[in-house]
Amino acid sequence: MSTIAGVDGLEVTGPIEDRFDEVLTPRALELVALLHRELNGRRLERLAARQERVRALADGASLGFLEETRSIREDDSWQVAPPAPGLVDRRVEMTGPTDRKMTINALNSGARCWLADQEDANSPLWTNVVNGPLNLMDSIDGTLEFTSPEGKEYRVRDDVELPTIIVRPRGWHLPEKHITVDGEQTSGSLVDFALYLASCGQKQIDRGQGPYFYLPKMESHLEARLWNDAFNLAQDHLGIPRGTIRATVLIETYPAAFEMEEILYELRDHSAGLNAGRWDYMFSVVKTFRTRGEDFLLPDRNSVTMTVPFMRAYTELLVRTCHKRGAHAIGGMAAFIPSKDPAVNEQAFAKVRADKEREANDGFDGSWVAHPGMVELCTEVFTAVLGDRPNQIDKKREDVQVAAEQLLDVRSTPGEITEAGLRSNISVGIQYIESWLRGSGAVGINNLMEDAATAEISRSQVWQWLHNGVRLSNGETVTRELVERITDEEMEAIAEARGDAFSSGRWDDARALFLEMAVSDEYSDFLTLPAYERMP
Repeated sequence: MSTIAGVDGLEVTGPIEDRFDEVLTPRALELVALLHRELNGRRLERLAARQERVRALADGASLGFLEETRSIREDDSWQVAPPAPGLVDRRVEMTGPTDRKMTINALNSGARCWLADQEDANSPLWTNVVNGPLNLMDSIDGTLEFTSPEGKEYRVRDDVELPTIIVRPRGWHLPEKHITVDGEQTSGSLVDFALYLASCGQKQIDRGQGPYFYLPKMESHLEARLWNDAFNLAQDHLGIPRGTIRATVLIETYPAAFEMEEILYELRDHSAGLNAGRWDYMFSVVKTFRTRGEDFLLPDRNSVTMTVPFMRAYTELLVRTCHKRGAHAIGGMAAFIPSKDPAVNEQAFAKVRADKEREANDGFDGSWVAHPGMVELCTEVFTAVLGDRPNQIDKKREDVQVAAEQLLDVRSTPGEITEAGLRSNISVGIQYIESWLRGSGAVGINNLMEDAATAEISRSQVWQWLHNGVRLSNGETVTRELVERITDEEMEAIAEARGDAFSSGRWDDARALFLEMAVSDEYSDFLTLPAYERMP
């Protein structure tokens, strides 16, 4: 344990590897210390407020649009800042972690923007936390290259327009245990933000763009206010003009869906719009109303499409809200990974096309893909609607009127709860956790790119079905014994499929953690918190 770079009261306890000093600079660590001392108390208050809301909902309260912020919603005069350079045309956005290979593939993808993910598609091993901004710095400097263990070389192409980099830091709930200030663990959010901003912010400004961010898992406009204060503190500390930072907020929690306008308002000088997630939103439905029984019971996760009533209400309200305030509305993820099987590809591409056509026709300004092989399809679909226009913010969707009851109408979701769905949740959840514990947060499973949100909805559904005594479509009741039996069977199938490689994995840890989350009496808010404790 040592004091790094003479920053008083700050300790870096993670190992210092080659070139880490280029990211863990005095300038960056001074910013981490400043943000921690000014904001960490408020961060912890906001996390406590989440727990208070859960208790209130368990006692019979509900979610709704806030009366105390009605004046913000009814004031038609305010707008967010105009789109920043590089964020005007966002018709297709690539997503993925910031390891060297994935960074190069994302930059070569032909997408307009790249969500450089330090959150759900990234496992927060200490090396990943520091190497992420280091790889981004190299990409901006034009020095990024990678050679795989097999000898394959990866380099950034010089014949494509590189996407705008948008970094997604960790959510407010996650700590960073390898950096402490005054003896306290720091915030993963603020560490990711500060390390990227200090190392790459001015470089991005110098190349005509800026430091841009995606903000995950917020549950209220007061959490957005905390981010806005962090932006102002950091910009002032580094001598960057206020408003240079821009941020797109993921509306991926149930409570945030009722505070979209207020979130835009809090971030209005730094806002770049909102994004409509899917798995995390469904995860939040279960988490928020976990004590409320059948009214919030979801069927098999793969049957809950964006066209079911409560999801449709949420996405249409998001487009209307964004465009009313001059902000971009960005659609959800196409997680499909192109296969070597033409039949599989044909079916999957048709589903992705239909999903993107719905988004483009609803008024979204762009959408996400998880694999470079899907960039062309998404671009084609949005260009068919946008033409030469960079976005369709002028499509106001004033025809949309969404009441709180529509956002809460989970009961009308069609679909069954099946044994196949239960097996899939258990198998995919365990496979993902095992990979995450080893340091890889973006995992291809069954031709889909899975991230932490997949594991969260998977274990949450198993918990919800078990604690509500759900009867599967085959007539069998979900019990602890059934979950444990299927877990044993799925583990055997995974071991057979992996062969010799199985013995070198962290399968016992992954199985134990998944079951701990899925069958415990008390529901844990985040799978990633106990998983992080199991990391070095």
